[in-house]
Amino acid sequence: MVSPIKWMKEHETDSLHQQIAFALNRTNRNNFSHMDSVLVPTDFKYNLADYFPFPLEVNYLKDIDKIIFFSYPTQTFAAYEKGMLIYTGPTSMGSKKHLTPKGLFYTNWKARITISTINDKWILKWNFNILNKEGIGWHQYNLPGYPASHSCLRLLEEDAHYLYQWADQWILADKFTVAVKGTPVIVFGSYDFSAPKPWLKLTSNSHAIDISIEEMEKLTQPYLVEILNEQNIRVTYLESKE
Repeated sequence: MVSPIKWMKEHETDSLHQQIAFALNRTNRNNFSHMDSVLVPTDFKYNLADYFPFPLEVNYLKDIDKIIFFSYPTQTFAAYEKGMLIYTGPTSMGSKKHLTPKGLFYTNWKARITISTINDKWILKWNFNILNKEGIGWHQYNLPGYPASHSCLRLLEEDAHYLYQWADQWILADKFTVAVKGTPVIVFGSYDFSAPKPWLKLTSNSHAIDISIEEMEKLTQPYLVEILNEQNIRVTYLESKE
């Protein structure tokens, strides 16, 4: 653990170092500077994914074209294509008072900019909804370094933008009927709001919060048949439109 202000001065020209440090502390530049102390690696020679808890490859997911996982305990997300991790980053999920629902969801509608239905001062960039009636989805917003959202999945802007472009929207048959669901999203785990931030354990054990391949399989197994069925519906529908 180090002083954030001192560290920023020492690394003010290292944008990649800063990106990794912000992500490791589940925060953005402004909040990083105001933290009492921060977690930073002793070696910056690796890619961001190597510092994060999700496995780089999960063979169990090889038949799934696209899938996204959000981990409550580690406050991170991961996007996979055919079982290969292609993108990962930090998130700020629902606060203790406004927990993010867990389980399997699918992306539906998206908007480059939208206004929160809870507070019209909340401007949400790169919003991608996963629970239509509840208005829950991921979007760019402030990451304070702990779960603080009103049930949504907050992301850094570059991450929200990437997922906005990468994930698939639903396809509507008409105003009230979904013909094809979007990209599957699994939200899992729980966060102990009374305990120290879980990622601080990395100071003594670099694998303290790793998510194992076996855990990924266990998380996905209850939903695999449904996910593959919905994927087949999408493929068949798109082929019929060619």
